[in-house]
Amino acid sequence: MWRRVFIFRDGRRDSSQIRWMHPRTVPKASTPAEGPEFSAIFRSEFSYVWNTLARLGIHARDLEDASHELFCHVYRKLPTYDPSRPLRPWLFGFAFRLASDYRRLARHRLELTGLEVERADPAPSTVDQLISAEERALIETALLLVPLERRAVLILHEIEGTSVPAIAAALSLPLNTTYSRLRLARSDLASAVERLQSKWKRHGPR
Repeated sequence: MWRRVFIFRDGRRDSSQIRWMHPRTVPKASTPAEGPEFSAIFRSEFSYVWNTLARLGIHARDLEDASHELFCHVYRKLPTYDPSRPLRPWLFGFAFRLASDYRRLARHRLELTGLEVERADPAPSTVDQLISAEERALIETALLLVPLERRAVLILHEIEGTSVPAIAAALSLPLNTTYSRLRLARSDLASAVERLQSKWKRHGPR
């Protein structure tokens, strides 16, 4: 998928310079970093950041700006990163804070359409593909109905396989609070799935 890539100067986006290119082919000069470490993170984790922000409720129209804003924060904070810690939970912390700020803006209202996430490889059977696609759409939509603070823990644990202690560290939460949010998020998701299934049976997916 092709993206608009902005030229950065001293960690700030220069809106007068825009390029269209795939994130895997972004040249080093088009990233905010001068060294190879940030450049490597930008190339390898751009899709992860994009999809994480989508799951946290950033609208499709705002994903480009939000992704680049997140990498600006990463660029500034990279010297504080402990390489002994997993990278993605650390990046997720930036995404969660950005999504929290986004939600607080009055002009942004939650919309359940237009969620763009990476899809799994298609199943061998056409029927299986249709069933699987409907199930994924159901889960993705239900996920957006889970409160953001709980959703973040659920995504990290159930989708990304991050341990609860690592989640607590990434989100700066007490361990007991993290376990509690995970338990509540599972209940929230199950309730949301049940409500959507009932609605979709009557009216179909929207």
